[in-house]
Amino acid sequence: MVVRELDNHTFRLAVAQFDQAAERMNLDPNLRERLKLPERSLLVNVPVRMDDGAVKMFAGYRVQHDSSRGPSKGGIRYHPDANLGEVAALAMWMTWKCALAGLPYGGAKGGVQVNPKQLSRAELQRLTRRYAAAIFPLIGPDKDVPAPDVGTDPQVMAWMMDTYSMQVGYAVPGVVTGKPLSIGGSLGREEATGRGVVDVTLEAMRHLKLDIQTATVAVQGFGNVGANTARIMAETGARVVAVSDVSGGLYNAKGLAIPELLAWYRANGQTFSSCTMGDRITNEELLALDCTVLVPAALSEQITEANAAKISCRILAEGANGPTTLEADRILTDKGVFIIPDILANSGGVIVSYFEWVQDMQRFFWNSLDIRDRLHEIITAAFHRTLQFSRQRGVTMRMAALMSGIDKVAQAHLSRGLYP
Repeated sequence: MVVRELDNHTFRLAVAQFDQAAERMNLDPNLRERLKLPERSLLVNVPVRMDDGAVKMFAGYRVQHDSSRGPSKGGIRYHPDANLGEVAALAMWMTWKCALAGLPYGGAKGGVQVNPKQLSRAELQRLTRRYAAAIFPLIGPDKDVPAPDVGTDPQVMAWMMDTYSMQVGYAVPGVVTGKPLSIGGSLGREEATGRGVVDVTLEAMRHLKLDIQTATVAVQGFGNVGANTARIMAETGARVVAVSDVSGGLYNAKGLAIPELLAWYRANGQTFSSCTMGDRITNEELLALDCTVLVPAALSEQITEANAAKISCRILAEGANGPTTLEADRILTDKGVFIIPDILANSGGVIVSYFEWVQDMQRFFWNSLDIRDRLHEIITAAFHRTLQFSRQRGVTMRMAALMSGIDKVAQAHLSRGLYP
């Protein structure tokens, strides 16, 4: 059953993935129904006074999918297409992601239906503070811990942390993660998702006996995840031959100069629209490039039945959430593409968010080497557990990851029982 308010294509994809895994697991029907829908969904209308004096309304959401294993955890995205169904799907994926990595969290997600690039800094701050106040009853360091996502950043988290702290009367750094270092943020958090993508990709290459020095990499999306993935992959010795953003991308068969490209991107309005540091290509052309590793790090459902046959990579490392549809998944599996599923590939962000939360709660902070080493240990262990599960059960990596994560959550529910 899909509740009408949640019924959109992204939520249907998340539920379809869950149903496939639950069927293979012979999951208890009662648990199956319980885990298919979120525990709690909040829709808020956020009034913001714009710089011209007019008051504009924005739709905001916070969804908590599951809290059986601990506080719920998940990002806040500011995007024009944000909606309740998408946020609920992302919250579900966060539940499986946290369980797969062994983190003591459930999944949550939030969003505001807005294009943040069209707001002034003052408008963005007023929107953030009003949204944080609206979801205040749901969040807290022991209840639900937001983090940055698409369209948000450490500054947005700082405003959220301050708004929450002003409500309770004292500083609460642990209410959000992904904050600036000056108010309890963690070293290594900004690059964490991209570094995690690289860590599991290198493990996959070792498993497939592929040489990093001759590997070519294409990255779709040049936000936090895509940019850091491209940078770190280049640092390992791979040739990053293509990158893109919403305006299109750049290609150079000999490899792009990623450090120079990053500097140019940041200095020119974060768009490749006028960049001449490579040959211009479209996002569709980037996805179809012949390469060793393809990293979709943009938005959901970029690889579909319509373009999956054109995918020519050896490894697909999903930096974004839900970038591949079920139909595309089957096509890629038949083609022999090694897929590192999103709930494994991009879990570095929530792993280091967990480190930040732990540091905030203990008031004891780690150095960057500690964080990098602990991230590597946790995410590569999760990769090898998933790979072993996949080979033992004869299922895909995606199905292995989903089944492993769902089983941990199911066991928590069975242990706790049903109240009352």
